[in-house]
Amino acid sequence: MKPEVMLELLEGACDQLGVKVTYEPLQGATLRGGLCKVKGAFRVIVDKRASDEERVATLAAALGRFDTSELALPQPARELIALHQGSGPRRAA
Repeated sequence: MKPEVMLELLEGACDQLGVKVTYEPLQGATLRGGLCKVKGAFRVIVDKRASDEERVATLAAALGRFDTSELALPQPARELIALHQGSGPRRAA
């Protein structure tokens, strides 16, 4: 699946979970963004200079922290998210 299509799917999954996605210029060559909590709400901050592949990886890693089993996602997106599950505490949406 093309990175831009996967990116759109993962952004939609975040939206379904109520997780805001923002694209901002981040400092540092290795920092591409990630999941955080701002004023009690989950947010994924993604480096706006990142490639589509890096954006996909950041969103998949964030989504791997949530239960996405009830979301309408195609199998390739589910498999990508599953690769990132278990990399930290799970969050319920």
